[in-house]
Amino acid sequence: MTTAEEHKAKGSGKDLVVYLCVLALAAIQFVIAYQNIDGSQMFVRMLIVAVIEAGLALLFFMHLAENRGLLWFVVIFTVFVLLAMQYGWTDSFRLSVGVAGAK
Repeated sequence: MTTAEEHKAKGSGKDLVVYLCVLALAAIQFVIAYQNIDGSQMFVRMLIVAVIEAGLALLFFMHLAENRGLLWFVVIFTVFVLLAMQYGWTDSFRLSVGVAGAK
């Protein structure tokens, strides 16, 4: 095999392992969904599994594990978007409750 073929074979194997891990995490979510637990406990467990699953998908299927500059861009951009969402919540709360002094 040439080096390009060897690299493709190793990459396909790694992708297959990551895909099987994502499938296993989806199965874990299915099991969690049918457990007889409190809603808040289910939310926390599902959120943890979903974050791990999304992290695997981002790192390997979007090749963020290979490109550190792109990884930092995605992290910084995501934090910026989450902070920008936090800024707007106070206004939506004001609109739902009403403005002080309005008739």
